[in-house]
Amino acid sequence: MKIQFHPSTDRGVAKMAWLDSKFSFSFAHWYDPQKIHFGALRVLNDDIIAPRMGFGMHPHDNMEIVTIMLSGELQHKDSMGCTKIIKAGEVQHMTAGLGIRHSEVNSSSTDESKLLQLWVLPRVRNLKPSYDQRYFDASGRDSQWQFLATPQGGNSIKVEQDAYFVRRVLKPKEWASYALNGEHQGVYVFVIEGSVEIHGHVLGRRDAIGLWELDQIGIKASENADVLLVEIPMVQPSFING
Repeated sequence: MKIQFHPSTDRGVAKMAWLDSKFSFSFAHWYDPQKIHFGALRVLNDDIIAPRMGFGMHPHDNMEIVTIMLSGELQHKDSMGCTKIIKAGEVQHMTAGLGIRHSEVNSSSTDESKLLQLWVLPRVRNLKPSYDQRYFDASGRDSQWQFLATPQGGNSIKVEQDAYFVRRVLKPKEWASYALNGEHQGVYVFVIEGSVEIHGHVLGRRDAIGLWELDQIGIKASENADVLLVEIPMVQPSFING
């Protein structure tokens, strides 16, 4: 088993009048050669966007983009003709594929938007762009794994990669295990709220840990905890640069 521990205090920071963003991996102006990616997971941004502010139209290609709304709302518009409001509890997914343009703006005049946005390299390049958005009730992750996005789709959003986005809320002293789906898979655990222990490492709010070369992981909650687990192929850097 191999482990990478990523304390919240080691993340990159972009702070402006309208945006407070933390980067788990190298992004925009922030570069850390030790944090380019974790397998096929390329981006995990923790964003707070001020009311009526946001990102104007900008391009993406050959990336699976998953946005998890924690609170507030976000208006999405894109070159595929989609205009949507993403609200707390909802998850948005885009296959950027051959290329899309989109904007993301806080549609509230009073409340901040708080969200996690993750980018995953796809299984194959130049796919047809697509969009999906779904609501996931909080009761579905209370002491159980709630699958937000998977390669199979169905009750979860379908992603074009052998990636599993899973969320769980644990009670104090609750222990949970998660079995990986293959020997070339790894898992990146991000603590949204609370505190947990994972294979001897104590993680607090917004801490993260990556593990690979193992069959399953065990998580024990020290207090009420909300965790996001991303199971991901541990691809080689040549795929990222290709």
